[in-house]
Amino acid sequence: MNNNKRTHESNANIPQPIRHDGAGWVDKGPRDILRDRENPDMLVPPSTDAGLIPNLKFSFSDAHMQLNHGGWSREVTVRELPIATTLAGVNMSLTPGGVRELHWHQQAEWAYMILGSARITSIDANGRNFIADVGPGDLWYFPPGLPHSIQGLAEGCEFLLVFDDGKFSDLNTLSISDWFAHTPKDVLSANFGTPMSAFDHIPSDQVYIYQDEIPGSIESQAVSSPNGTVPQSFTYSLLAQPPIKTPGGSVRIVDSTNFPISQTVAAALVEIQPGAMRELHWHPNKDEWQYYLTGQGRMTVFGGNGTARTFDYRAGDVGYVPFAFGHYIQNTGTQSLWFLEMFKSNRFEDVSLNQWMALTPASLLESNLHIGPELLDVLRKTKWPVVKYPGFSYYPK
Repeated sequence: MNNNKRTHESNANIPQPIRHDGAGWVDKGPRDILRDRENPDMLVPPSTDAGLIPNLKFSFSDAHMQLNHGGWSREVTVRELPIATTLAGVNMSLTPGGVRELHWHQQAEWAYMILGSARITSIDANGRNFIADVGPGDLWYFPPGLPHSIQGLAEGCEFLLVFDDGKFSDLNTLSISDWFAHTPKDVLSANFGTPMSAFDHIPSDQVYIYQDEIPGSIESQAVSSPNGTVPQSFTYSLLAQPPIKTPGGSVRIVDSTNFPISQTVAAALVEIQPGAMRELHWHPNKDEWQYYLTGQGRMTVFGGNGTARTFDYRAGDVGYVPFAFGHYIQNTGTQSLWFLEMFKSNRFEDVSLNQWMALTPASLLESNLHIGPELLDVLRKTKWPVVKYPGFSYYPK
């Protein structure tokens, strides 16, 4: 093969900002071709995109990594994604035995265990304690102000933390080591009734994450409280919940109705199979914060007044949809797309475009949209969160 032929084939594999209708032109300037390949619908937006909807995507891969002996963390807040004012997210991993030290927040903490297992501990204001082990697909929720800890078990763990304030930063929390370091030793001595020498080796600042030994069995670490245990569990096994199954995927919904302690975060775990899509819908109560777990997809968000914008997402990305904006999500890959939808709310709510139309007088729809029986006769009165129709499904080219 000669050099000219190799160059031609190489150029043919470089995506260009040219739509099938001929709009656009080649990009000959400096560019990040790898990123363009990951974002084909941003490089070549659908002709239906229009207006000035702000950025609704940020990847954890572009976030600062906080590395410690015992694990790492990275976060997506309003600093990284300014539109995301309602919730912030932290992706954290702990080694076997690694500890996220004893601490507490002004915000509520909701978590999803991605892989591995961990032991969590907490108490409430009445001195009732809680110790539990959590594994893949399990959730936990700590109300604002309640102290807690997280420790990786034998295989270590990785999890997503979600906080009910977009301005939250996990590096700006209230930690036991930080408080000790900033309290005079004579005050510590008077508080605990022990000589000041007991505090000779306390850390000089916040520990945050540190390496420890793998803890023993949960029975060996049990601590009996005279006040008993917390009345509402801080954990919930989401994957143990029977899913809502529809053609093309499944949905598991968790909010205060089945996880009572979770009063400020509601969520859905969504599976979209290849060729399927999360149906056209919107949420009538709060903004949506998304975390993509596996696969790849694209989302178009409709903002009214002729505005719409399409984004491409992969595992590890964060997506966001402002309150009541219409949207859908298509699986653009060859494996199932799994993602979490999260809301700063005690209830999960969504409105299905299909169901709304099916429950509206047909004559009104006909005059409004200029449609006929071909569409009117197939509208569904029951909600399908994920849809896939033979002959009408989406498959990538």
